[in-house]
Amino acid sequence: MALVTGAGSGMGRIYARRLASEGYRVAIVDINEAGLQQTAEAEGDFFSFVCDISSDSAVAICAAAVAEALCDLDYFVHCAALMPAISVQHEAPGSVERLTRVNYFGTINLIEHMIKPMVARDCGVAVIFGSIAGWALVPNMASYCASKAAVNAYTESLINELKLAGSSLQVSLVMPPAVNTPLIDQTLETETPGSILSAKESGRLADPEVIVADIMRQAAVGRAMIYPGSAKKLLYWHFFFPRLWWRIVGGFEKRLTTRR
Repeated sequence: MALVTGAGSGMGRIYARRLASEGYRVAIVDINEAGLQQTAEAEGDFFSFVCDISSDSAVAICAAAVAEALCDLDYFVHCAALMPAISVQHEAPGSVERLTRVNYFGTINLIEHMIKPMVARDCGVAVIFGSIAGWALVPNMASYCASKAAVNAYTESLINELKLAGSSLQVSLVMPPAVNTPLIDQTLETETPGSILSAKESGRLADPEVIVADIMRQAAVGRAMIYPGSAKKLLYWHFFFPRLWWRIVGGFEKRLTTRR
C-alpha cells in the first residue's frame, strides 16, 4: 500500500497515479478535497483523505484512519507544500510562520506519524520532497527557501541516522528544480522572482511527468539523495560560484523591474 501527500495536484497527483498504475492501493492525502476527487478519476485503487499536514493532531488522525482502512504502508511519498513568493521587506511574521508550519513542521508531523511506524517495521520506501531552492536561493523567496533548507537538512540527517542504525527502510530526499505545476502558480501570483517568470514564459520550467519518472527510477535503485532534472547543476553553480549566481538571478530582477 502507498500513500502520497499533496496528491490533489501537480507532482503529487502524477506520483499517485503512477503508483496506482503499478498496482498499488494508494491513499491520497491533501487539504484540497476537490483536487483529490480529480486525482481519483484516473484508473486505479485510490482512497482519499483530507488533511492539514501543518497540524500534528490532524496528521495523527489521518495516519490512524489510513492504517484502519488500508493497513501498513509500503511506499510513502511526501509532496505537499506551499510556495508563495514574498520579499523579506514585505513579509509579515505570520506569513513566515504559516509557510514554515506547512513545509517544515508538516514534514516533521508526517515523519512522526507515517515514517516512524515504517522504521519500526524495518521495511518500505519513503520519498520526501525538499527542494533545490533550499540550497540555490533566489530573491523574494527567503521563507520558502529557508523552509526547504530545513526539510533538506532534517531529511538528510534522518537518512544517515537510519543508515547508522542499520535500518532497512529506504528514505530518499528529492530536491527538484522549478517544475511546471500548480505549485509554481503560487509563486507567479505573488512577488515572483524574475528568473522563475522568465523560465515560465520561455518554457524552461521542468516537465513534471519527466521529473516524477526520474525520481521514481532513482528511488527504485535506492538513491538516497535525488537531484532530478537540472537540480544538481544549480546546486553546484550556487555552491562554487555564489557571486556569479546572485549576479545572474539579480539580472532577471532588473529586467522584471524594467518591464513593470
